[in-house]
Amino acid sequence: MFESTPQYPPLPADDLQRNLTIAQPDKDQTLQHIGLVGDTYTLTVSGNETNGRFCVIDMHIPPDGGPAPHRHDFEETFILLEGEMNATFRGKKSVVRAGDTVNIPANAPHQFHNASSKPVRLLCICSPSGQEDFFKQVGTPVATRTTAPPKLDAEQQQQFMEKAKALAPKYRTELLTEA
Repeated sequence: MFESTPQYPPLPADDLQRNLTIAQPDKDQTLQHIGLVGDTYTLTVSGNETNGRFCVIDMHIPPDGGPAPHRHDFEETFILLEGEMNATFRGKKSVVRAGDTVNIPANAPHQFHNASSKPVRLLCICSPSGQEDFFKQVGTPVATRTTAPPKLDAEQQQQFMEKAKALAPKYRTELLTEA
């Protein structure tokens, strides 16, 4: 018996309203650099440029940096470009090195931490997009990809945490005490 070839819908036409995106985080003065939890995140590709499919964030994580445990309902992939960090996924810690790629499934508790003495650089891809908007809402603009965010005193840290906790649900994120 002969099986027929499955029929697939035709590809849509090229959307001429969308443009090529080329990001040069060390040169491009128009990119946004955001200081957040001691780290610096550079928004290289936003959801506006991908029809909401994904965003790309170039992350500079200094020694002892990285976010607190959290989870969210979107996929998050890290491609480590420089350095070494610890990634905690559902309570299990792994060491991730330059050249490694890590995918965090949606809704899974996780955390990453730079336990080394040198900065870590990684690309973070979130799908669908939206995380970049959360970072813009809670972070502080800084000058370059490696500019450290301003140090927060105890009162400012408390205000930051209250703002982050209040905005997290809007961006499908939950801040946790354990990864």
